[in-house]
Amino acid sequence: MLEEEMKVGPKGQVVIPKSFRKILKILPGSKVNFRLEGDSVVIEKVSSDSVDIFNRIAHSGGSVKKISPHEYEAELAGRNPSEIS
Repeated sequence: MLEEEMKVGPKGQVVIPKSFRKILKILPGSKVNFRLEGDSVVIEKVSSDSVDIFNRIAHSGGSVKKISPHEYEAELAGRNPSEIS
């Protein structure tokens, strides 16, 4: 069993320990669920579906260049058909 004590901050916030985040693969933007069981709080990672993962990747950076439909069509027209498939 893994156990670690953390301090509650002035705003009632608690940091999930790095070892827990690493094991559970909790990354910035991941969702967690809090459940009260008697005197205990259980924190569970919410399993993501592929749409959530794609949206997180798509909104995480500016690595994709936005182009107009005309530029897109011109790019496709200039490619060799064997490169497109």
